[in-house]
Amino acid sequence: MKFNESISLEEVFSQKPKRKEVEPSDFGKAAFTHYMHNSRNGVSQFYKNEAIQHVKRALEYKYPDVDISMPDAEKALENMLSDPKSDVQFPAPEEPKFKFIDLFAGIGGFRMAMQSLGGKCVFTSEWDEQAKKTYQANFGEVPFGDITKEETKQFIPDGFEVLCAGFPCQAFSIAGKRGGFEDTRGTLFFDVAEIIRRKKPKAFFLENVKGLRNHDKGRTLATILNVLREDLGYYVPDPQVMNAKNFGVPQNRERIFIVGFRADLGVSDFDYPAPLDQAVSFEDVKEKTVVSVKYYLSTQYMKTLVEHKARHEGKGNGFGYEIIPDDGIANAVVCGGMGRERNLVYDHRLEDFTPVTHIKGEVNRLGIRKMTPREWARLQGFPDEYVIPVADASAYKQFGNSVAVPAIRATARQILEKMDVF
Repeated sequence: MKFNESISLEEVFSQKPKRKEVEPSDFGKAAFTHYMHNSRNGVSQFYKNEAIQHVKRALEYKYPDVDISMPDAEKALENMLSDPKSDVQFPAPEEPKFKFIDLFAGIGGFRMAMQSLGGKCVFTSEWDEQAKKTYQANFGEVPFGDITKEETKQFIPDGFEVLCAGFPCQAFSIAGKRGGFEDTRGTLFFDVAEIIRRKKPKAFFLENVKGLRNHDKGRTLATILNVLREDLGYYVPDPQVMNAKNFGVPQNRERIFIVGFRADLGVSDFDYPAPLDQAVSFEDVKEKTVVSVKYYLSTQYMKTLVEHKARHEGKGNGFGYEIIPDDGIANAVVCGGMGRERNLVYDHRLEDFTPVTHIKGEVNRLGIRKMTPREWARLQGFPDEYVIPVADASAYKQFGNSVAVPAIRATARQILEKMDVF
């Protein structure tokens, strides 16, 4: 039985196994999409074999009675390349100025910033499945998964200029040691450092929570800097805490940035970007039309928040909900209920107070509501064209975990200028 080596992108992504012996690969979709986006730039060799295997499996799903060979699958893959789709929401620049990789990518905040400066992303990793869905919806690529696995690291190409990573903060086992490379084993920073050691990019750009400065009494940051400077030999200026509100978005979000340059670049000084002289407030990102009643708090929920705040005030601390005025600056958007409760707003435009979800009590008449996921996206500097394909709960988590794109872009520009990219 013959087939015409034809298969669509949709079939490659959505086809379910028709036979038990046809097993999907953990890397199939990621390798396939990375190959499709890098087939003409020399990076494709790192993805081609797994991409062909993935297409072969898809063809076996589609043609269960045909013996599909690797040449058949390769031909089908090439046919797809000859008729590519251009419906990626945020495509890479046609003639990129540099290449970068995006580790702990989340929903692509680093990628948004780096692409806007002329960069081409050649590898992405992110373990959260819902974040992967959002990343694919906007960039047309499925991120690879767990970067701590050696089989994942094997897909990272050579020759990229910048490594980007918003890695989680973890303590190191450095008691009685000098706090070097080996002391970071078992942490996610170790995997970042290991990739830097192997691939030797010209520069790196790391982002973390402000608390990294004092984490484990300062030993965590000291170890990180020691590894980057002494073990890996990069020039690393003192890290700096940057606030998103200074770069065009009305969010009080402080994050520590760590940048580094390979020694042979001869970089011996670096200036982080200065704050913009730009007034910002929540009304800059507020929804222009009436939002769903589902975002408005119930009277019972409001009662609970008021009582909770009163209890903490009685203890002399400032925990509790907060309502951001239109001319104010939002608190940091973070995961969990507190991130939303400390960023409530007034919006008196609602006329129909009929609940659309199950609530206790009734919808409050004070105009108090949560910010919408789109407002959180704007607070992080994502354009309105950015697609949010997931439910609200996942969207809040994803934007809360993301980087503030404008602050990343401003710092990345400084890095690239030192690299003579522009």
